[in-house]
Amino acid sequence: MSAKAGGCPGNLPAETTSFVGRRSELAETGRLLGVSRLVTLTGPGGVGKSRLALRAATMVRGLFRDGAWLVESAGVQDPSLLGHAVLEALGMTDSTTRQPAQTLVEQLADRELLLVLDGCEHLVDACAALVEALLRAVPGLRVLATSRQELRVQGEHLLVLAPLPVAEDGPVDGPVDGPVDGTAEVEDAVRLFADRAAAVPGGFRVTAENRAVVAAVCRRLDGIPLAVELAAGRLRALSVEQIAERLDDRFRLLTGGSRTALPRHRTLRTAIGWSHELCTPQERLLWARLSVFADGFDLDAAEYVCPGGGIEAEEVLEVLSELVAKSVVVREAGPGGARYRMLDTVREYGAWWLRSLGEESRMRRRHRDWYLGLATWGEVEWFSARQAETGDRTRLAHANLRAALDFCVSEPGEEQSALHLAGTLWFYWVGCGHLGEGRLWLDRALSLAHEPTPARAKALWVTGYMATLQGDLRHARPLLEECRQQAVDTGDDLALAYAVHRQGCAALIGDEPARAAELFEEALWHYEKLGELNSNVLMAMFELGLAAVFQGDTATGDLWMERVRDLCEEYGEQWAYAYGLYAMAYSEWQLGEVGSARAHARECVRLNHLFRDLVGVVLGLEMLALLATEPGADGSSGDLREARLLQGAAHRLWQAVGIPLFGSRNFRAPHDECTARAEAGLTEQESAEAFRLGTRLGLDAAVARALEGPAAAGKAEPPQRCALRGLGSTYDA
Repeated sequence: MSAKAGGCPGNLPAETTSFVGRRSELAETGRLLGVSRLVTLTGPGGVGKSRLALRAATMVRGLFRDGAWLVESAGVQDPSLLGHAVLEALGMTDSTTRQPAQTLVEQLADRELLLVLDGCEHLVDACAALVEALLRAVPGLRVLATSRQELRVQGEHLLVLAPLPVAEDGPVDGPVDGPVDGTAEVEDAVRLFADRAAAVPGGFRVTAENRAVVAAVCRRLDGIPLAVELAAGRLRALSVEQIAERLDDRFRLLTGGSRTALPRHRTLRTAIGWSHELCTPQERLLWARLSVFADGFDLDAAEYVCPGGGIEAEEVLEVLSELVAKSVVVREAGPGGARYRMLDTVREYGAWWLRSLGEESRMRRRHRDWYLGLATWGEVEWFSARQAETGDRTRLAHANLRAALDFCVSEPGEEQSALHLAGTLWFYWVGCGHLGEGRLWLDRALSLAHEPTPARAKALWVTGYMATLQGDLRHARPLLEECRQQAVDTGDDLALAYAVHRQGCAALIGDEPARAAELFEEALWHYEKLGELNSNVLMAMFELGLAAVFQGDTATGDLWMERVRDLCEEYGEQWAYAYGLYAMAYSEWQLGEVGSARAHARECVRLNHLFRDLVGVVLGLEMLALLATEPGADGSSGDLREARLLQGAAHRLWQAVGIPLFGSRNFRAPHDECTARAEAGLTEQESAEAFRLGTRLGLDAAVARALEGPAAAGKAEPPQRCALRGLGSTYDA
């Protein structure tokens, strides 16, 4: 978990448009959060549940020691991935074979935070089960959920969100221009229309002459915020009088003239449909096709996925801009440039049209192709100076990669694509801390396609490698042996090299360093023969050096580390280099070169934290804990309490990785030596207390402590929990 700029923990996005009205609802949300640990905002689609939840969370996040965190569950279609989405939103990783809920419980046990679970209705059972489990086990957790239906979890408090009130008939009270300062209960819908209309080119303003018509438009739309915003977006092409007239004609056809015959959920759908009809044919088509994106997307993705049959690639930007102007698509600025997204209700309408047009399968396939290309390019760029940017780009695409994988595992005939995509993403699953989810997708793909293809061979060694990192050798070894045998039978020399390499990894953590060295040497022979050079090859060199160090041959180990360092510098590679730094630190510890070992271990932690690679981070922490027990170069004695604190921090992180230190005697040697030294110099109570303080550190705080030393002490002992009494008074002004 990390803090945003300004030091406030959380990931709540900045508002891109002004927040209008809802003063009483904000106050009530705050009051409910003060008396209940689960508050669910319910109401029809488009009524503003998400906006209210985010505004309320932003206002109260300072009352939670560990901040407020948004989980956008709308982009998650598979219930089994909900826990992974929560972990990802919290900046955590789950690299174990357990259910993500178990990792969440362990990682959040002593946290105090607000979790905003947005868009639960399509996963209501999974959301309810996860929320109930977390609330039972995490006393400092409060949940603010949005859903079109209640979660039905014990202790849940509901706030049913109604549309914005609007005057029934006749003139609307309040000033003519600018924000309406009159009776808020009457004016909010009109104020929202005026606010959004002011952004339309030409600067529309509510005046004495048109405000009754504006009120009539808002009234016809039942004050549903999304519908009002869509109508305001039409002012680019229509006058407000034309909008009112066309809406009235459409609703009269549907209701036979009855003002009360149309339920609000149909009002929104009708309003969206009306907005859809007023779009040009190209805009309607692009709207439908963009619905295949599960989350945000950039222009390049839209220009690849959406052209054809009425839209040329060079026309996508212009048509997309029109949809942004009409409030159908939201444009957001990001570090990598502009990104776009659709509100869930608008996306659902587009998806309905996409199915009606018979284009769903074709668009989902094109969507899959784009993200397969993104994964393929990411695998290539992973071996370059752009590794960090590659990780960030893939992280932004995570929800869409899930959608692409879901298409592959659910669409008949796409089984090989499932293997290919899940296997190609090895750099993300392994290098960016998503071993748990990666195993899930790979296991599914392998269960669907048993034909001995190159895609299956790659999926086998990737899955075996990931199982090895989880300490799950019982599953890893059969997978790697199957890959090796298939490679021999089919003459796939590349798959053979990778299978042998990863068998070496299994031998290394299985405490067979001599056997591991033989396998690494064989794999490197194959790699060289094939001209293969990438991060995996560098890892084989590092692992061969570590196998030598484990056997006491530090000279050979150092030679391999020098080679890894030279190649990493040449190609700008940092991920494999970070692991090489661990091996250097291990070797230097054995040689008594404490200063160099400490510097290399810290850099190992820093680089692995950059990638969110927990395996590398926790190995570095274990080494730094041991080195904290060593006397300083200035003759100062070691800090045994700091050593135990770092061991406690590592212990907590191992819970999100798998078996501590892989269950390996060799990898565990620094840990055991550190423990022995601490127990010899500290009382049992002192040792236990320091360890306990370490277990209270999250990932970012643990890394800060490792890099800054005791100077980061403020991160080790969190402040006392703040009282939540009077939470609602935040809004009483």
